[in-house]
Amino acid sequence: MTQFWKPTFTYLQYAQVCARAVRNSLKEEARVVAIRRDEQGLKYAKWEAGKQGELKNTVGNRTVA
Repeated sequence: MTQFWKPTFTYLQYAQVCARAVRNSLKEEARVVAIRRDEQGLKYAKWEAGKQGELKNTVGNRTVA
């Protein structure tokens, strides 16, 4: 089976497509919970001279200050 998706997708992309299909097939209540759980975030701060700068949150591709 891998010979079909291997030239086009990495395994991570394949898994994301499958996960999206499963989330879209859920009933509305469960879909909202699953989509909310899927959001990933990252916090980062720039350090200068041993001091932490402003802490910033990123969600997906957008930055939230």
